Formats: sequence, C-alpha cells, structure tokens
Amino acid sequence: MTETHAIAAASPDQPQARAAPLGASPDRIASLDFIRGIAVMGILAANIVAFGQPFAAYMYPDAFLTPHGEAENWMWVAQFVLVDGKMRALFSLLFGAGLYLFLEKAWARGQGRWLQVRRLLWLGLFGLLHFFLIWTGDILFLYAVSGLAVLPFAKMARRNQFILGVLGYCVGGVVYAAMAASMVMSANGTIPGNAETRAEVQGVMVDAQDEAIAEDMIDADLIASGDYGGLVARNVTVNATEPLSMLLLFWLETLPLMLMGMALYRKGLFSGAVDRRKQKLWGWAGVLVGGALTLWIALAVRASGFGYWDTLAAFIGWSHFPRLFMGLGLLALLALWGETARGWLAVRVSAAGRAAFTNYLGTSIVMMLVFHGWAGGLFGELTRGALYGVVVIAWGVMLLWSKPWLDRYRYGPLEWLWRCLTYGRIFALRR
Repeated sequence: MTETHAIAAASPDQPQARAAPLGASPDRIASLDFIRGIAVMGILAANIVAFGQPFAAYMYPDAFLTPHGEAENWMWVAQFVLVDGKMRALFSLLFGAGLYLFLEKAWARGQGRWLQVRRLLWLGLFGLLHFFLIWTGDILFLYAVSGLAVLPFAKMARRNQFILGVLGYCVGGVVYAAMAASMVMSANGTIPGNAETRAEVQGVMVDAQDEAIAEDMIDADLIASGDYGGLVARNVTVNATEPLSMLLLFWLETLPLMLMGMALYRKGLFSGAVDRRKQKLWGWAGVLVGGALTLWIALAVRASGFGYWDTLAAFIGWSHFPRLFMGLGLLALLALWGETARGWLAVRVSAAGRAAFTNYLGTSIVMMLVFHGWAGGLFGELTRGALYGVVVIAWGVMLLWSKPWLDRYRYGPLEWLWRCLTYGRIFALRR
C-alpha cells in the first residue's frame, strides 16, 4: 500500500524472468502517505472500544463493563459522526489506489497481475494470523480477498471503473438498508402480520441479541482472565467463520470503494492533476453533507435510547450513503493538504503512513499488551473517555517511532517482510 508513483507504462504482457522490486525510487506521492497516516491513526480511534471492552460495545453502549453516562453517550455520537466507518472508507479508497499504482509499476517493468496476486495472498495470510492470534477485528483478510476480486477490472476505462463502483455501492446501500429496516421493524414489532406473529418475531430478536452479547462476553472473559491459549482455541473453532462473515457483510461496500479509489488515482486526485478549487469545493460539500446526515442518524439513535438493533442498523444500513459522501470528501481534502503538508507533525503523519502496515498490526499487538489479563490487564476497566486517552498515547508512539526508523531504513519492518515474501527474496533494509 505504500508504493511510489508510476513511471511511463510499458506493455503489461512483456515477459520478464525475475520479478523486480517496485517502489524503490525515492519519488513518492506525498498525499498518499499523508492520507494513509491519518487513516491508520483514525482506525485506532474507531477500534479502541472493541480493544478495551466487549466487542459489542463498539456500537452498543450497554455492553460496556464500565459506566456509560450522558457524557459517554455524547462521545458515542461524536465518534459515530467523525470516525466510525470513515476511516474504513478511506482505507478502502486508498487500497484501490495503491493496488492500481502497484500494477502500473509492474506493467512498466514488464510484469503482470500475478505479482499483485502473490502480494494479496500474503496479505490475506497476515490477516488470518492477525485474526486468530491477536485480534478478531482484522480487516486485512477482507482487503486481500476484495483486492483479488477487483483485479479483473483494473484495465477497465477509468470512467467506467468509477461508475461501476458507484453503482455497486448503491446496490450495497439498498441491501444494507433492507437489512437494517428488517432488523428494526422486527425488534420493534412493526412488521406486517397479526399481534401473535409480531410478538413471536420480537421474541426471536431478543433471543438473538442476548445470544450475540453472550458470545462476546465469552471472548471478553477469556481476554480479561489472561487465558490466551483458550482465546486462540476459541478463535480457531467457534469464531473461525468470522472472517468470511465479515467478507460477506462488507463486500458491497469494500469492492465498490476500491474501484472508485482506482479511478480517482488514475484521474490524478493524489498528484495535483485535478483543479484544486473544484476539488476543495467537492471535498467540503461531501464532508458537510455526509456529516450532517450522519449527525441526524446519531441523534435519532440517541433519542431511541441506543437500542441494540437501532445502533446496529445505524452502523450497517442508515450510514452507508452518508459514509460515502464523507469518505470521498475527506479523501479530496486530505489529498490537497497532503500535497503541501509541511512541519513536524505533517512529516511525522506521513512517516506513519509509509509504515501503515506495521502501525496497523503493531497497534493490535500493543493493545493486546495493554488490555489482556496476562499483560496489562486493563480490559473492561477503562471508561470510553479513558480509552480515548490510550488512543492519544498510541498516536504519540506512532508519530515518534515511524520517522526515525524510516530515516535509517528503507521500509517499515512489516512492509519489508511483505515485500520479501512477495518477490521471494531478501531486500536490503538499511539505507
């Protein structure tokens, strides 16, 4: 995901005996690194609740093991509007852009798509190891499989790529909205039918909610008690199908966004080829419209009392289209700011983006050390506000280590390992 800008394309079918490394040039697209740094920091803010509390607490405040009062409820609203889903959208758009950039470089060197296939297969393996051994909220497996699925569309005309992405996203929005409406109507007893049928369906929904939370609590107890072996055993048995469930759940969001990211990269969004005034206008329009709609949804959920199915519907169904507006708007604005970002903080954020793979997986390891019972033991102990304090500290660590490391070494540690596995040989790490 951190490859450099492509040079003039050569024939993609030209044979080459040995794969040459891509991205060895010092030239980079500054905005891509900057946006990736923002996204990898933001994804921790999105995930911190699921690291330090039962997984259901990510969306459902009543699942917290610590008090969740009025102040925390407003924090939920703020996170839902500003963070939740937005960082995932940014990552998906960036992944599509990076996927095409890598292919473009490969074609320029006479290499084909199989190099990218190999790269994605290794990413999928990293994702599965992350899921089974570290944290079940992994997203790498989803990206690897989705990346393989969009590869056949890489040579599609740029305009058609974007249109297909938008149409796919709209289809996903209809599917997710139907799911959300069905959940909420069933739980509230407003489905068509007689009173007996509605009551029966309501009972089924209550049982499903209780079962889902109970399953999360089993995982939570294993984490809090420090039974790492038991947690891994549960992941490879009871939780083993969750990566596929996540793939099915987010398929109609992730694939379309990757296609849009490809098309926007080819249009020159990240390299200054788009009119800056128009890009800024559309960027702010997306953020403001998407933000207003998301705030309306968040306030409606708050007014409903943060019911389990209401919060789930808000995350999956109602926020789908506002998330697209905000994701594209943020991408446009950050691409502009990333081109000219200077100063200590901007340089550090860009360095964190260059080592985004290491920062993403490394953060999961650090959070495991902070929260698991066999290490820091803080699982279920911190309020939502205190969890955000952990986020700020972790951000500081990302910003402090990434640049000094990259001043001495060519790649982040896991970026280097991924590259070596992709090409099947060892590359020099030290500058």
